[in-house]
Amino acid sequence: MRVISGVAKGRPLKAVPGNQTRPTTDKVKEAIFSMIGPYFDGGTALDLFAGTGGLGIEAWSRGAERVIFVDREKISIDIIRHNIAAAGAEQASEIYRNDAERALKALAKRGIRFDLVFLDPPYKMTTMDAVMEELAAKEMLAPDAIIVVEHDAEVVYPEALDSFRQTRQAKYGDIAVSIYEYIQGNDTEVGGDTSDDEQ
Repeated sequence: MRVISGVAKGRPLKAVPGNQTRPTTDKVKEAIFSMIGPYFDGGTALDLFAGTGGLGIEAWSRGAERVIFVDREKISIDIIRHNIAAAGAEQASEIYRNDAERALKALAKRGIRFDLVFLDPPYKMTTMDAVMEELAAKEMLAPDAIIVVEHDAEVVYPEALDSFRQTRQAKYGDIAVSIYEYIQGNDTEVGGDTSDDEQ
């Protein structure tokens, strides 16, 4: 794994040992940022199930001003710290060892609003729509925030939720990526490009 583009382009990133964490491949990561960026003019990102931290680090490398990384596993936290240092992103990063629910409660109390959120949980977790709704309910999203959900290709997330509309959905083998835009209010329209399929 490596940082694909931006100020830290080419920096190598470590993977988490074992098979409990499946890092986003460079191919999928490049596809994600082609869809949502590819570059950013500041903003704050949240890598909620960070694993290796690869998605959040890529966002920083491409222009995000600050990234908050959350994972509940100590081994992942150690790898995230290593990778952030390897990329040179220490000054722009915050790292927390916590589960998602507790982390969101703590971050909400600080009044942080995110422009970009990565949700790449263990694939047995299929409730990222509920996490998105919690982010909205806690007023943790900036207007027009982008949420990236990486999940098993057999899992289908709705095209629209109360405060979100799906703008892209793509499959890469057994992995799928669903991208949502945050829309304040309940006038969400179903739509978006759902035609991307790659094997």
